[in-house]
Amino acid sequence: MAVTKIDEYEVMYSANSFPPRIWLKAAGKFIGQLIFLPNGSSLPPDATSGGGVNVYYHLAHFQNAIDLLRNEKPMFLSFAGSGGLNENGIKTTAEPVGEGEA
Repeated sequence: MAVTKIDEYEVMYSANSFPPRIWLKAAGKFIGQLIFLPNGSSLPPDATSGGGVNVYYHLAHFQNAIDLLRNEKPMFLSFAGSGGLNENGIKTTAEPVGEGEA
């Protein structure tokens, strides 16, 4: 499983038929994107593409993803592979119970 620290992100919320995306970068280079498709639609398998990974979510999860990227540090992109038996996504590191936000 590849786990890469996320240093930066960009949000692309297009006006046309393109789905909302969050682009992820490490050391100034593209490492992947979170792609948000309409709620209830079938999600394609997560996959590698163009030097990064595509991880698919339903649009209902956009706010959760952006909140994590805005408020947690460090954040990581985790990619185990394509297919339903692989768990891919963004993750934090362990935090002490009851730490709260400063």
